[in-house]
Amino acid sequence: MTQSADPHGIDPHGAAPSPRATPAAGLGHTARQVLLSSRPLSWINTAFPFAAAYVVTTGRVDALLLVGTLFFLIPYNLLMYGINDVFDYESDLRNPRKGGVEGAMLEKGLHRTVLVSGVATAAPVLLAMIVLAGADPGSWLVLAISLFAVVAYSAPGLRFKERPVLDSVTSSVHFVSPAVYGLAVAGALVTPDLVALLTAFFFWGIASHAFGAVQDVEPDRQGGISSIATAFGAARTVCVAIDFWALAGLLMLVTDWPGPLAALLVIPYILAAWPYRSVSDADSERANNGWKRFLRLNFFTGFLVTMLLILWVVLR
Repeated sequence: MTQSADPHGIDPHGAAPSPRATPAAGLGHTARQVLLSSRPLSWINTAFPFAAAYVVTTGRVDALLLVGTLFFLIPYNLLMYGINDVFDYESDLRNPRKGGVEGAMLEKGLHRTVLVSGVATAAPVLLAMIVLAGADPGSWLVLAISLFAVVAYSAPGLRFKERPVLDSVTSSVHFVSPAVYGLAVAGALVTPDLVALLTAFFFWGIASHAFGAVQDVEPDRQGGISSIATAFGAARTVCVAIDFWALAGLLMLVTDWPGPLAALLVIPYILAAWPYRSVSDADSERANNGWKRFLRLNFFTGFLVTMLLILWVVLR
């Protein structure tokens, strides 16, 4: 696959903007790069778990809900993906997927800007959220683990993303921890049903990361980056993803009604990955078509999960 110009107007090779650009154009370009680095397409994937967990547990809309949702919507993602894009720059240059909604190809001159923007936007919202949540050591611990996972995934010296299996586990923590934090600050009672639900979500996250890693087997190997897919091989990793989605569905079957209905939601993901269960490493780039279907499925699944939550509240 050849690497073409990005539809967002970003040079996939990270070239500097034209020196003839006006200050206004330069500022707009920088803002677009920072925004793209936060993966707007994925904002809802971290904000919704927090908001849903908090509202379902407390039954109220308050300041903590609004501030927490804002934090997990934008600053959290800018921190997580911004750090990733900055420290994955060299390998991203070899990756034809980068330079669009699947990852910004940041100019080197903007690396510091993206990192500073992440901290500057996160710090005040995070502080407000902690103040509103009050003195709850349990929620502080969950939040600390969540933020550590955000940094550890990509930052030099830790680079959990280069530790096969731990990469998928850490990625799943990125999406499950906002829900756990929402439950913690809401004072949710820990029950077997809740543990099963969160474990199912965790398994879904592992499966999703593993499948996403398949399409990058060759670019990662060329860049000297290890991942669950480079360690297991493309076909085996697809099978791992399918297995974990299936386990997530089975766990939902043991939750209280209407939880078992959510077990059906893993089927479209399994079907999206199924055609690639025998894909070779050399041809693994082909799995990108399945990944694009995965991204679209997330919006459809989110809608159905919302409907199930509403049904759960009504039945309760």
